[in-house]
Amino acid sequence: MKITAVCGTGLGSSFMLEMNVKKVLKELGVTAEVTHTDLASVIESDSDFFIMSRDIAGSAHISNKIVLSNIINLAEIKEAIVKAFQEKGIL
Repeated sequence: MKITAVCGTGLGSSFMLEMNVKKVLKELGVTAEVTHTDLASVIESDSDFFIMSRDIAGSAHISNKIVLSNIINLAEIKEAIVKAFQEKGIL
């Protein structure tokens, strides 16, 4: 499974989100490849899930996105990932 963290430029906030996603996945005992990128580079077939903040989610015309209000809140990230995984039958 591949998860991509997304921000507007693919630098700071997407990298921070990538690190937080890795922490949450480790806590959940889930193995996945986690990367980060900029919004303009998002191609739906490149990843199983794209995780991003609410402010850019409307510009991401993909169906496999996980949308967050706060990209540093580990509890929110965990809740959103668990929900997305459960909807796909992963957890």
